[in-house]
Amino acid sequence: MSSLGRIAESVDHYNAHVAAEVARARTDKKFAAELRARWAKVQASVETTKSPTGTALPRLALPQTDEPGAIAEYLLGQGLPGEFPYANAAYREMYLDKGSSGEEPMRLFAGLGLAEDTNERFHYLSKNQKSLRLSTAFDGPTLYGMDSDAEGVLGKVGEGGVAIDTVEDMERLFAGFDLTRKDASVSMTMNAPAPVILAMFIAAAKRRFGADCVPNLRGTIQADMLKEVQAQNEVIFPIDASLRFLCDMIEWCVPNMPRWYPVSISGYHIAEAGATPVQQAAFTLSNGFTYAELLKARGCDVNEFGPRFSFFLDCGLDVEYLVLGRVCRSIWAIGMKEVFGANAKAQALKLHTQTSGRSLIAAEFQNNLTRTAVELMLAYMNYSNSCHSNSADEPFTTPTEKYALLASHGQSIIIEESGLFKHTMNLFGGAPGLLILERQVEKAILDVFREMDTLGGVLAAQEQRYQRSKIQEAGHNYEKQIYAHERPIIGLNKYISTEPMPSVPLARTSPKKQRLQVTRLKAFKKKNAAKAPEALQRLENVARHGGNVFDELVNTVEVCSLGQITGCLSHVVGKFRPMV
Repeated sequence: MSSLGRIAESVDHYNAHVAAEVARARTDKKFAAELRARWAKVQASVETTKSPTGTALPRLALPQTDEPGAIAEYLLGQGLPGEFPYANAAYREMYLDKGSSGEEPMRLFAGLGLAEDTNERFHYLSKNQKSLRLSTAFDGPTLYGMDSDAEGVLGKVGEGGVAIDTVEDMERLFAGFDLTRKDASVSMTMNAPAPVILAMFIAAAKRRFGADCVPNLRGTIQADMLKEVQAQNEVIFPIDASLRFLCDMIEWCVPNMPRWYPVSISGYHIAEAGATPVQQAAFTLSNGFTYAELLKARGCDVNEFGPRFSFFLDCGLDVEYLVLGRVCRSIWAIGMKEVFGANAKAQALKLHTQTSGRSLIAAEFQNNLTRTAVELMLAYMNYSNSCHSNSADEPFTTPTEKYALLASHGQSIIIEESGLFKHTMNLFGGAPGLLILERQVEKAILDVFREMDTLGGVLAAQEQRYQRSKIQEAGHNYEKQIYAHERPIIGLNKYISTEPMPSVPLARTSPKKQRLQVTRLKAFKKKNAAKAPEALQRLENVARHGGNVFDELVNTVEVCSLGQITGCLSHVVGKFRPMV
């Protein structure tokens, strides 16, 4: 049995334990009295507040009961916010209006053109935010570890994301931002070359803030290679080497960057490739457990690396999204505790959510504002730690300023303007339908775990294309439902307008800027021509002899470009060959 089989058993055993404790609470008077006493303390600890219209509200919503069985079911089956099994939230208080001290969950994604273009968009998006939360999209060449001067890529430079070739580009990208601020956080959607890009980020920060700044850097880099193989395809190195480089980075970051999440285990791209909500959750969680296995096999302490894992889920309009984050937190907590022996910090799943890009429709595209608003509500009802809202014009273009601003305002209206979340924590929890849906979704996820377990676990299932085939099948079914009118899409297959397609401005990188990026890159290579060969040789030696590659990369990026580094590592470990 792989860890997935043991995790599924652990969740079943825990659920049976909860049911037994509920029954015990209703028959054992001493136990019932203990529960009532604990419940009274919890209730007494809840502060009260008032809505702007004067309604008195508790800062935490609790079931209005003193029945011991109901108390046991809530405390053990869901947990108070911030307590095992974390169904209600990873922390005791989130989103509540605390004045200037609280961090808003909004994390807006940006990436276009050259580094200074994205820097300008960062300043535009963050000017009205209390906290500094920057999330970065990279262009295609960068995602594949290619330099902007590589043959045949010039037209893709700066398209769909920012072009980053060197540490100097990284300096331009975050110019004017104090990355050492306590409330500063940087996210980078980068996978195959993630170790190189993070090393550039560290080197750029050290240039600006000094060598001692590294422990103060806060944020995350995606770096999730399993979902790349299963869904998104941005893979450079063979799977074993990719996982080795990722684990090297995690192992280095845990002691040296205690505020950094060196992996964001991502279901978003799995869902965007076609997976159902259940498949997204099952594959994402199972990938997370696999990373835990790989690190434990290296001798790493689960209580050290476990708290540095973060997760990233898609949020669409299917009903399962109403509980997906809640269920994922519970399964992760139980699995980490019972199978990996992790402590409370490593049990708490921290979640970033992005509204569904796949749900955005070109036809009557303004309806995407409503779709995204509904998805934001679902994301916040799951108490996502951070959230990105897509722009309505994304079916046509990289988000323009107008619709990026509207996407930002969508979150602000829900979190700041409305009273749905800022007065009372867990206001929507505990509804009978929600609990029924949780059980059904949890069962379906565990069924996927058990199926993968029979195949030998995540890596063995991946070799048999299990995850990829399931995602493709689900994506095909989704499209069939649309064309058969079984899945209504307003404006596309239902209530169709006769209005012509709108003229939408497109965000594009000009050829002049693309050539400027190449010119800068060539100047960097010329400046470091004498130092780069020696740096690459040192990196090659480390890679060949089993050393920590990331430890060396922090030095290599000072004088070598992204493409030079990936070329060097490919020379040592080879290149990824897609499975047929």
